[in-house]
Amino acid sequence: MIGYVTLGTSDLERGAKFYDALAAEMGTARMMEWDGAIAWGTPGGGAGIGLTKPFDGNPATVGNGVMVALEAKDNAQVDRLHAVALANGGTCEGAPGPRGDGGFYAAYFRDPDGNKLNAFVMG
Repeated sequence: MIGYVTLGTSDLERGAKFYDALAAEMGTARMMEWDGAIAWGTPGGGAGIGLTKPFDGNPATVGNGVMVALEAKDNAQVDRLHAVALANGGTCEGAPGPRGDGGFYAAYFRDPDGNKLNAFVMG
């Protein structure tokens, strides 16, 4: 149902480095670039992520309670995505590991602008 998610940034170059690294680990890349915005994903694939400076010219802010979840192939990729995020200016919001009893495995992190993401595998 979701085609893509767009997140705000105050520094597109810094954010691009972060998302280029995550996309590479997930086997995808930039699919569009235009006037101050970049989108990552695979045409015809799952939902993509866009990054842009806010259209209204105001500073980018983080949505309270908003999180983008990235579906990983396996637990090892969750671990790698968390490490890639931290190595590229992200911050930890929850180390990789199991959550609950249903086989859900996840790691939580923020991008350099403070947008919250997670990488997960459903058991």
